[in-house]
Amino acid sequence: MDKGFGVNQPVDVVIRPEDIDLVEPEQGTLTGVCTHLIFKGVHYEMEVTTPDGFEWLVHSTDMCPVGKQVGIHVDPFDIQIMNKPASEDEEAVGVNE
Repeated sequence: MDKGFGVNQPVDVVIRPEDIDLVEPEQGTLTGVCTHLIFKGVHYEMEVTTPDGFEWLVHSTDMCPVGKQVGIHVDPFDIQIMNKPASEDEEAVGVNE
């Protein structure tokens, strides 16, 4: 259950690679170019680089060839917001619990 966050509290915003949809450029919230492609046996792992240099890791059963201009779409429901750990030590403890 979402308990909310404090005012100005740092958070991590996480989007899983399988929750990113590659669409036609005019249908995306962001646009980019597919810059890397690996077939992982069940899905393709692709890297899409936006004009401002951000790299998005995408997992999909649909292949996007390297060099293709694409749109990036994420359903808002698939955006996870979590409390940001105060330190790497706190993060490591949280993973092992």
